[in-house]
Amino acid sequence: MEALSNQILVVVTFAYLAASVLYLCHWVLKADLFGWTASVVTWVGLAALTASIVLRWLASYQLGFGHAPFSNLFESLVFFAWTLALIYLIIELVTKLKIIGVFAVPLAFLALLYALSLDPAIKPLLPALKSNWLIAHVITCFLGYAGFGVSAALSLMYLVTGQHRQASSPRALLLDDLIYQTVVVGFILLTAGIVTGSIWANSAWGTYWSWDPKEVWSLITWLVYAALLHSRFMRGWQGKRIAIFSLVGFGCVLFTYFGVNLLLSGLHSYATGKG
Repeated sequence: MEALSNQILVVVTFAYLAASVLYLCHWVLKADLFGWTASVVTWVGLAALTASIVLRWLASYQLGFGHAPFSNLFESLVFFAWTLALIYLIIELVTKLKIIGVFAVPLAFLALLYALSLDPAIKPLLPALKSNWLIAHVITCFLGYAGFGVSAALSLMYLVTGQHRQASSPRALLLDDLIYQTVVVGFILLTAGIVTGSIWANSAWGTYWSWDPKEVWSLITWLVYAALLHSRFMRGWQGKRIAIFSLVGFGCVLFTYFGVNLLLSGLHSYATGKG
């Protein structure tokens, strides 16, 4: 099962690359066939990625470890790609704007590509990770990260396509609303992730908050997005300023996820196998 799961992962990675190219062709050539094909490929990729995650979960029980596949950087990247694809496809269904896939689907592809460079072996959990709160923490955090990722993709689309120059047009207003809405979803889920992470930390290490680098940067990311929402609610910010703010926030997400794990040591260093 483990080998099959890894093989499916390779196929999905190339499928998301193909979908990214197809979405780009749809945007450049204005051909509906490319957009329709890209959507089908992305949906099939999501289904296959779901199967890969389930197979990996079952394989862990075959090996006698029996844990959810969210315990290290490889597994979290795969789940991150899954959440990115899921949230994007929901937005595509609602808005019918396939052009968003030009900016959103490559994020899922890059997450899987990075995962393929890591050791995919299923390993026993460290004692600190043997908690159901870990599952709740990872799922909420990565759904939040995916919300922020899609928001950043929307922001990039907003700026690249020049919507900020015609901020009162229907498409610009729609994108602006989507940027805000995905940030709200991400913020709520990140908040839940921080809360469940604190409960998990208390059960694992005897303290709800230890000022670990990952915790600090999660708080910084939370504060950045809180400032974005404050600017929206209290100052009426929208358009270009909110788009740029969203990109800055996602930069914080990326550092919280990758930078802290790779550059700093702490209680979360298990994610890269350093601790």
